Amino acid sequence: MKPIRLGMVGGGQGAFIGGVHRIAARIDGQFQLVAGALSSTPERAAASAAELGLDPARSYGDFAQMAQREARLKDGIEAVAIVTPNHMHAGPAIEFLKRGIHVICDKPLTATMAEAKRLAKVAESSKALFILTHNYTGYPLIRQARAMVAAGELGRIRLVQVEYVQDWLTERAESSGSKQAEWRVDPARAGGGGALGDIGTHAWNLAAFVSGQEPSALAADLSSFVEGRQLDDNAHVLLRYEGGAKGMLWASQVAPGNENGLRLRIYGDKGGIEWGQEDPNKLWFTRFGQPKQLLTRNGTGASPENQRVSRTPGGHPEGYLEAFATIYSEAARAIRAHQSGAPLPAEVLYPSLQDGLSGMRFVEACLRSSSRNGAWVTL
Repeated sequence: MKPIRLGMVGGGQGAFIGGVHRIAARIDGQFQLVAGALSSTPERAAASAAELGLDPARSYGDFAQMAQREARLKDGIEAVAIVTPNHMHAGPAIEFLKRGIHVICDKPLTATMAEAKRLAKVAESSKALFILTHNYTGYPLIRQARAMVAAGELGRIRLVQVEYVQDWLTERAESSGSKQAEWRVDPARAGGGGALGDIGTHAWNLAAFVSGQEPSALAADLSSFVEGRQLDDNAHVLLRYEGGAKGMLWASQVAPGNENGLRLRIYGDKGGIEWGQEDPNKLWFTRFGQPKQLLTRNGTGASPENQRVSRTPGGHPEGYLEAFATIYSEAARAIRAHQSGAPLPAEVLYPSLQDGLSGMRFVEACLRSSSRNGAWVTL
């Protein structure tokens, strides 16, 4: 089949995540980038488009112009990737959804809950799909862990421990010319959550994806350790689940010695699992009273859910970019099914609008709790 024609909003020169999305979209050959509004000014957008080899006629100075023209073209884009800072998610997503163009949006959903609700209203009435790139759900062993929990191999879930820990904002990187740091610590562009919105939402989403549960209440202690920083750079969050399980979430960007330390541990009354993103081809599984067992991506015991999204033979590592590509390939399968009028294949999984709204509720609840000295609040 021909690749799906893809556009991109944001992701121009100097933008890390735009390059990641472009690589992920290409890995399985499901998408071809043909248009873009790649930067906030027409000049920078045109320069970025030229670097990528895009037709100058399909390089746009703003997303609204792009949405209007591409919707009218016979060979216009079928989907758009939105890879802008958080405050620029809702506007472009709404413009493209209104025109029936599928949206693949970076996380978190939006900068504010008001924006999220406005986007949700449009998405629910649109004929197009909305996919959120919580890319860590694309790892093969995360798919296997989810299946194991759902099959009852851990028994009744008691404990959920998740953390995403970095060190790159230990000092004032936002004052040294770091484009990536500048917008992430700016409430006008990032929203109310700093580390909370940037990486805390990933931890929240991953714990829910694997455990199959979301907490009903939380208590959060948010800190801005770096002097003068307006948004949190560290978050400790206690979690309570309806079924009686308890959890803890830690998100930090000021923990020296940590690069991208996303780690998940889930324990039930029959066993437990442990997984770390920096060594993603290994999943530790322990049945209570038995020795710890190492499960590998393509080793003995690899589940069908694991193997379906695994690309390379055992012993050859798959990582971050491939996990990201899994979300794009799942999106492609969903888009092709949608275009043909077929139902979505049951095995296809991708983060959705509802996952995005859940992340926004998480951020909002943490801000409420922390403002009340860590009081318990409901979601």
